[in-house]
Amino acid sequence: MTGCAILGLLGRIAQSPSIDETWSQACGYFAGLGLTRANYGFTRFRHARTIGDPEDALYLTTCDEAYARAYFQGGQFNRSPLFRWAERNSGACTWKWVHEALAAGRLAPDEAESVRRNLALGIGAGITVSFPQTSARAKGALGLIADPGLDHAAVERIWAARQNEILAVAHMMHLRIVQLPQLSRARSLSPRQREALEWVADGKTTQDVALLMGVSSAMVEKHLRLAREALAVETTAQAVAKGALLNMIFLGPSDDPPAARAAR
Repeated sequence: MTGCAILGLLGRIAQSPSIDETWSQACGYFAGLGLTRANYGFTRFRHARTIGDPEDALYLTTCDEAYARAYFQGGQFNRSPLFRWAERNSGACTWKWVHEALAAGRLAPDEAESVRRNLALGIGAGITVSFPQTSARAKGALGLIADPGLDHAAVERIWAARQNEILAVAHMMHLRIVQLPQLSRARSLSPRQREALEWVADGKTTQDVALLMGVSSAMVEKHLRLAREALAVETTAQAVAKGALLNMIFLGPSDDPPAARAAR
């Protein structure tokens, strides 16, 4: 792509109205480079030794459903040397070093097994981008898998020629995604639950919220209880905090944006 075309793409990504649209715009560019398969993960709830509740993390993929289920839901990513590299670093790398480490016997047994399983699926060469942390508990990373027929040497050539473009698109995609509502079937709020949380966040009492929403105090309590259940927290204060972290309250003009299709 020319410089003007890249600038146009970055502008479209920056203005994307949903996570799905953002992901689609970026992946269209990556596919044009021979990196059609991509995995993205982001969490705001990381602990020292875990990514937190998997239901609170966002996973996106262009891989087939069987691979997505094994990689994300089956926890295979936890055993990947590239995932462990991304946890400890910010930046980008091609995957050549992983296979050199495998050949030299420098990988841990579970890492080596993860690499062999990927090789059996035709996943060998690629690029990983680990995004800078915005907080001690937030982390995001992107894995780009080379198309069949592209080996490490081919990916190295793509990286040498397009590194700045790839990083610009990847970072713009990530920055846009973390601004958008992170919605899913497991973590969704109705418009009334969202409104009740927003009034509580503004410092209103239950009685105040009832008056503002034109319902009874009991109905407000029901909306707040369902919001707590949807967000898997115990208190309304926790629901407000978590809803804000996931960009699920104080939304923009759209009344009820569609849920992101995680790990599709």
